[in-house]
Amino acid sequence: MERLQRHPRWSSTASTKCGLMSRWLFLGMLLALTIGMASAYKVGVGRADCTGPSVEITFMGYAQVTQRGTGIHLRQYARSFIIEDETGTRVVFVSVDAGMMGHAIKRDVLAVLQKKYGELYTHENVVISGSHTHSTPGGFLMYLLYDLTTLGFVPETFNALVHGIAQSVIRAHNNMVDAKIYVSETEVLDANINRSPSAYENNPEEERAQYEHNVDKTLVQLQFVHARDGTPFGAINWYAVHPTSMNNTNRLVSSDNVGLAAIMLEQERNPGSLVGKGEFVGAFASSNLGDSSPNINGPKCEKTGLPCDVLTSSCPSGAGACFASGPGRDMFESTQIIADRLYRAAAGLLGTGKSTKAREVTGPVGFMHQYIDMTTAETVAFDRASRSLVRVRGCLPAMGYSFAAGTTDGPGAFDFQQGTITDNVLWNAVRDFIAEPTQDDKDCQAPKPILLATGRARFPYDWQPKIVPTQLLVVGDFAMTAVPGEFTTMAGRRLRTTVARASVAAGGRDLQVVVAGLSNMYTSYITTPEEYEIQRYEGASTLYGPHTLTLYLEQYKKLVGALVRNESLPAGPTPPYEDDKQISLTTGVIFDSHPLGKEFGDVKVQPEPVYERGATASAVFIAGNPRNNLMHDKSFFTVEQQQLDGNWTVIATDANWETKFRWERTSTILGFSDIEFSWTIGPNTPEGMYRMRHFGYYRYILGGVYPYVGITNTFNVN
Repeated sequence: MERLQRHPRWSSTASTKCGLMSRWLFLGMLLALTIGMASAYKVGVGRADCTGPSVEITFMGYAQVTQRGTGIHLRQYARSFIIEDETGTRVVFVSVDAGMMGHAIKRDVLAVLQKKYGELYTHENVVISGSHTHSTPGGFLMYLLYDLTTLGFVPETFNALVHGIAQSVIRAHNNMVDAKIYVSETEVLDANINRSPSAYENNPEEERAQYEHNVDKTLVQLQFVHARDGTPFGAINWYAVHPTSMNNTNRLVSSDNVGLAAIMLEQERNPGSLVGKGEFVGAFASSNLGDSSPNINGPKCEKTGLPCDVLTSSCPSGAGACFASGPGRDMFESTQIIADRLYRAAAGLLGTGKSTKAREVTGPVGFMHQYIDMTTAETVAFDRASRSLVRVRGCLPAMGYSFAAGTTDGPGAFDFQQGTITDNVLWNAVRDFIAEPTQDDKDCQAPKPILLATGRARFPYDWQPKIVPTQLLVVGDFAMTAVPGEFTTMAGRRLRTTVARASVAAGGRDLQVVVAGLSNMYTSYITTPEEYEIQRYEGASTLYGPHTLTLYLEQYKKLVGALVRNESLPAGPTPPYEDDKQISLTTGVIFDSHPLGKEFGDVKVQPEPVYERGATASAVFIAGNPRNNLMHDKSFFTVEQQQLDGNWTVIATDANWETKFRWERTSTILGFSDIEFSWTIGPNTPEGMYRMRHFGYYRYILGGVYPYVGITNTFNVN
């Protein structure tokens, strides 16, 4: 890791200038380089719209079939960051406003990039991380269990993500500039709580004593500034919190708290720009958020308001479900409050002055990647019970009973409870009808009672992954461990410690490590073996058995060791190609129509003539289905202000926090639908004349999709 990375231009520059400069100056330059002068980086940042179908598709996250989209509150964006050192070695980190990331999406994104750039971008040096919002359309993972509630594969969602992610990388590629990189961190104390404290408490007391909190409170920021003047033009922030401020009653596409925080940061750094526009790109990426909830008021029984049972997260009969909420009066206010706290913390770190405590990152760029089969992986680990070393292994994927209980962020169905370690004859019969686990499966997964033997289920295709990607990106002494799932707080802490120690042990630098969660593939949760014993939701959703984390720690130790020693690793087995087996029960748009005497874009309900600041202006249009065109980098509607010269200026789109749109099918048989747009007028909105415009597409029954535009009457803001 400390090896000298010499860029070819040094030798040509030296030979050109050798006769023009004194010998002592030339030798001084070589000496400065040799003793570790700060490496120069080229960095590119890019952002692109990747919003999926906003209506009629089930959201990915809460696993509720009824949670189908009806419109947009916040659009989805992919934010890409390319870092290249003096040798031309480059890495790419992409944070996407999506529930998680799928292997097939990354594969197809790379196919787009390789068509343009050859082998510059590969599985080895590109990380794609999902933010884990639970309010965006699903159907893109190509594993049956994860796509079940969306009624299978949804091509519209998949293609929107591939296109948006690829476009964000292309824009970053085209925006490469000389840059410096800084890292800083701060504590955000009032933005998360541990939603499974009983599991966390089962970790060793001496380990827990090393940490003040039972969730990570540190926000880590990697900041990119122009080399010429030190102006920030990009930042990646990692903070461990679930984007579940928007609960399972939400029906509007939303990037949730971390997505709003990114918009706030970008709006501050890009004054005057519309949402999703401007040079500065700021991401809030997922970390070890497995047991970290934004609902900081804690879990309460729905009908009584009393605390839930700590171990099972259940309530007495008649008291309703156990829900966590807060800190706001509703999910919208809670989202805004958590986002504001994250945004303010990140904004306070921007800048390279002494007040920000920013540390410059220097040194070479590196990466390491390997696929492993978690079902056959083995290692040696210390067994606390016997106080000896034992050989441990991974299991075929399986989900426990507590998986069906859901979490306090979104409870499940039926009467399942978290913390369940015994099975049920009736549910076992249902399980065995789908796929029956062997006795070895049961022994391997113990103490988890198997509810779904997903590793045995093969119809119509794999239910969950067996082969997973593991990956490490390093920039100087800053390391991003890209993990294919949700690490809990303590699991993430162990991973960071393991990677840092393994680097030093191999003769490398003392690394500052972040966990880049939900990257490249989704494999549910990763708990510590001690947390697994308690079988809360996270433990029941740890696929490969009690030693899942232990196997991952050994694997990432191998990755960092190989990187430090400049060794190569075999690529490992390739995840199966199952695109041709995908089933989709979601129908496309057949046709759109409108009532007699009306046209698409006609205004059914006009806004009021006058609004005060703080009020909400709204209008209803006769509309086509928003799935006819996803309007990437565009908008289904705009709020416009009339200028002194009579021209109109767009001041808000459907990507703004202050706007919402809701679509409703008013007649399925006739193909009629309405769309309502609303705009909450902010306290600093200038007085003047405004209007709303709707941009849509309708599908003709004989084929073809055609655009239309609707415009409201003007209205005044006083």
